[in-house]
Amino acid sequence: MTPESGTVAGVTTDLVVRGMTCAACVNRVEKRLSRIDGVTASVNLATGRARVHHPAEVTPGELLAAVERAGYETELVPPPASRTARPAATGPGPSGAPGTPTGPDDPRDPEDPDDPAGPTRAEARQDRERLLITTLLCLPVLVLSMVPALQFRNWQWLCLVLAAPVVVWSAWPFHVRAARGLRHAAATMDTLVSIGVMASFAWSLYALFLGGAGDPGMRMPFSLLPQAGTEVAHIYLEAAVAVPLFVLTGRHLEARARRGTGAALRSLAGLAAKDVTVREDGRERRLPIAELVPGQGFVVRPGERVATDGVVVSGNSALDLSLITGESDPVEVGPGRAVVGGAVNMGGLLLVQATAVGADTRLARITHLVTEAQAGKARAQRLADRVAGVFVPAVLSLAVTVLGFWLGAGADPQAAVTAAVAILVVACPCALGLATPTALMAATGRGARLGILVRGPQALEALRHVDVIVLDKTGTLTTGHMSVVRVTETAGGIGRDAAVRLAGAVEQGSEHPLGRAVLSYAQRAAVGPLPGVVGFLAVPGSGVTGIVEGRRVEVRTPGEGLPASLAQALAGAEAAALTPVLVRVDGFDEALIALGDVLRPGSYRAVDRLRRLGVEPVLATGDREAPARAVARELGITRVHAHCTPEGKAALVRELRGGGRRVAVIGDGVNDAAALAEADLGIAMGSGTDVAIGAADVTLVRGDIEAVADAVRLARRTLATIRLNLVWAFGYNAVTVPLAAVGLLGPMLAAAAMSASSLLVVANSLRLRTWHPAPKRLTAPVRKAARR
Repeated sequence: MTPESGTVAGVTTDLVVRGMTCAACVNRVEKRLSRIDGVTASVNLATGRARVHHPAEVTPGELLAAVERAGYETELVPPPASRTARPAATGPGPSGAPGTPTGPDDPRDPEDPDDPAGPTRAEARQDRERLLITTLLCLPVLVLSMVPALQFRNWQWLCLVLAAPVVVWSAWPFHVRAARGLRHAAATMDTLVSIGVMASFAWSLYALFLGGAGDPGMRMPFSLLPQAGTEVAHIYLEAAVAVPLFVLTGRHLEARARRGTGAALRSLAGLAAKDVTVREDGRERRLPIAELVPGQGFVVRPGERVATDGVVVSGNSALDLSLITGESDPVEVGPGRAVVGGAVNMGGLLLVQATAVGADTRLARITHLVTEAQAGKARAQRLADRVAGVFVPAVLSLAVTVLGFWLGAGADPQAAVTAAVAILVVACPCALGLATPTALMAATGRGARLGILVRGPQALEALRHVDVIVLDKTGTLTTGHMSVVRVTETAGGIGRDAAVRLAGAVEQGSEHPLGRAVLSYAQRAAVGPLPGVVGFLAVPGSGVTGIVEGRRVEVRTPGEGLPASLAQALAGAEAAALTPVLVRVDGFDEALIALGDVLRPGSYRAVDRLRRLGVEPVLATGDREAPARAVARELGITRVHAHCTPEGKAALVRELRGGGRRVAVIGDGVNDAAALAEADLGIAMGSGTDVAIGAADVTLVRGDIEAVADAVRLARRTLATIRLNLVWAFGYNAVTVPLAAVGLLGPMLAAAAMSASSLLVVANSLRLRTWHPAPKRLTAPVRKAARR
């Protein structure tokens, strides 16, 4: 059980539900759980999980019992911490009971070892064997029934012998689940399949023993459409075996395709290290990752994955974060830099001190957010599930009505039975249950690979309809720290490079943000190490001074009487809302350094792409008017709100929403949390605070503002895919059920069409796995900036 809060809202429990086959099953489980006071449930057919919100006094045991009363097997989903790392061998549990098999002995499906809802290896092998044997038994029956030239003497009795085990043994899972539903006064897809198979087989037995079809020399012509009016009763053994064969084949292919929609989640889980090399007292030893504790130092060699989140103690290297944040370029790290568990070390040897382990790591939180997103349900799917809840009983009633109508109208009994069986088989609502969850799983997984984490379908739906986006400045559109923007030197002086070198040298003793920015810039520009400084003095509000290589160097606030070139540079810096500092050497003004919080490289493209998508950008910042206007002017943003307090940002969001706008807010700080929570959609930068991320519906893991436009496009593509899936699922039944009712669709074709509908829905959803963001291209502002 995962308590999300201990307040009146209660707690949330995740359950694994086994045995669900269609949207009617989903509806049944949700209804059964909702009968408990205060309980609301959302069941996902694709993942086989139920998310249950309930009061604290309702125990998990009561929830498990409710699902079992509905006729399904269930168990609690293990908490994330217990699945973070598992021992390599099976050991006794705390009470002496055998432990859970893990590692190479894990009985779970090897394609999805961490999914408690997945089949065990034994179950998967049994399903494959059932499908193989069914195929071998069915093929002779289908060939003999469909090719009259091959029908030898007493061929029909051989078909009966081969069909009987298919009807009984191959279709046994359908019969069992149908009987279980009958005990609970419920009907599902299994009910329709079971009745259809038994009806076809029963009619064939009647025809063989009482209808003349058992004569040794009988020949039976084949047609895809129902036949009536013949002297000899038609046998439907080919339909009796084809229905289980097609349904089993469809489910096998469907299961493989559904595993594909969760491939991104499995790949994220696969990034977690199983063991780690710890360095203590100069000695190294290998231990399971579960035994690592924060504060311990561990070694990361070239080619290895970083075992967990930490800070580099020694060594320099480049890390590949592409599978975690979507960043394609390697990130350089060195002493003092934070590293993320799951990143690949591409260069040197690193010694890292662990700061978080297990479920507290960034990778574990990303995996948890993706899992949470896939547990949700879109509004359209809730409608589909409600329809499915009454759909199966309606189909049963329709089949009985059609049978009665045909018989009452004097039609041939075998044609009437054929039409009724075709209705039962073709109307199975599998596609309805898979339309949304498969698309959602594929989209959230693809988003995670691109560094876009979406909390659930509600966030996708809100993102789809956003038409105005409120942007913070510092840390969102800008880098969030001061940098040197431009340097202007005096004509005939010591020169730009020398002035920067001396300024950086004297700033080595400063702790001021401007001083650190000048020092960092000088270190990057210098050919060798900077010289030392003596007699360093910092004057608050004025600047710093010191002796460097025998010369008196001052880095200070500029005053009056500057040389013409520096005066012009000062006016330009102030107009651009930059912070200028003057470099004086031995009493002479040598250079003017302009500093500012520079724009992120992707900000230009992000704002341009948002406009192209029909989303209006609005800048709201707590900064001064001049810097805010400068950034807005550079990006082409027309609506600017400066001096915004957290309450002011929230009020701005309420005002925009009151005007009928769909508002998204992007931020990365504590001051953005209120506005994020107030908006229709909150978007947090992954580099931001935990408060902002916790209040957001979408998190941009890679910290790239351009990912916002990617997120909007992905949301629109996902919702379009879901709509297409649902149109197909409803439209398929709207077309095929009337065809079956009027006798234009035989049971065998009905089974093939039903299986194909589910496969088409899943295949359409899988297309989202290959979705790509729009290619990056330089817009006009970017080209202008590049020329500068």
